[in-house]
Amino acid sequence: MSELYIGLMSGTSVDAIDAVLMDFSKSSSHIVETFSQELNTDLKDKINSAIAKNSWPQDVVDIDHEFALASVEAVNSLLAKASIFAEHVAAIGSHGQTIWHQPNGIPSCSIQIGNAQLIAKETGIQTISNFRQADIDAGGQGAPLACAYHAEILRSDTENRIILNLGGIANITYLPSDTSKDIIGFDTGPANTLLDAWIKKHKNLDFDQDGIWAKSGHVNTGLLNIMLKELYFRQPPPKSTGRERFNLVWLQYMLDQYEEFVIEKDVQATLVALTALTIKDAIKKYTSSANRILVCGGGSKNTYLLSQLQNKLGDIPVEPTNSFGVPEKWMEAMTFAWLAKRNLENKPGNLPTVTGATKVVTLGESFLPK
Repeated sequence: MSELYIGLMSGTSVDAIDAVLMDFSKSSSHIVETFSQELNTDLKDKINSAIAKNSWPQDVVDIDHEFALASVEAVNSLLAKASIFAEHVAAIGSHGQTIWHQPNGIPSCSIQIGNAQLIAKETGIQTISNFRQADIDAGGQGAPLACAYHAEILRSDTENRIILNLGGIANITYLPSDTSKDIIGFDTGPANTLLDAWIKKHKNLDFDQDGIWAKSGHVNTGLLNIMLKELYFRQPPPKSTGRERFNLVWLQYMLDQYEEFVIEKDVQATLVALTALTIKDAIKKYTSSANRILVCGGGSKNTYLLSQLQNKLGDIPVEPTNSFGVPEKWMEAMTFAWLAKRNLENKPGNLPTVTGATKVVTLGESFLPK
């Protein structure tokens, strides 16, 4: 059987579909080729509207179809770039685009668009999707799911490591060197989602390049202290969150609670401080001594955020996963290629110590081309 797998990932920033072609016959982290499919503005606007719950069900059906076709385009471009035929690929692991995540709701669910049957049909490749629901059905959060893969490729027997993913939401994976100890992982709170939303609103930019705008402002400690009263930060793991909680409505509520005028760049600086401080507090409270923090995700390019994080963590080195041979941009897409492989092998992909599930389960549903 082929050991070539494709992973597709689109995060909470809703900017692109990252596609990675893996060859697991070489190693669990061997990348053959990568490609990033930008999402057009119209589709991004539709997705963001759906996430904000301003859409009718028919709109969700439409973007489910559109997003699937964008995923197909990403796969085809990736294969062309790698000079690989579709029949040589065992499966696609497609995370899809999350539009709703409520594992503690009634009913509990996590909804991703990106019609996997359509992806399978159009690419001719078996496609695995809906990775979160099996864990939720087993009583878990359905997130974060990358922790098992982090352990597969980055666990060390000589040092305790934390893998920090700075996506729209920040999450950590604690990998103790002692394999008899549990792996811990959870979402710490907002990262890029609020930073991106605020700069989009006031400067019409998709993100704050290198944190330059935030760096030009000053942290408002009064506003920061109000933000830190958010109950999620005090909730013990297992826990996960998303744009359902942390969004511009949430931020405006915090600004209203502060009741004083704050200039826009100071809000951006305060949001960076919020991200860095909640990550630091989570690490100090829920993990024992960490020797190293390895960063991945889009926020790993925000040099100002990383400097603030390093300042709060003191002498614990903070560096990109790239330093250990894992490109920080592609970590999540790599994860879903690996989870697709686990699905075909009928092996578990979740970690109950992370998600809170009652048992290990195989993740994902499989869709054949025919």
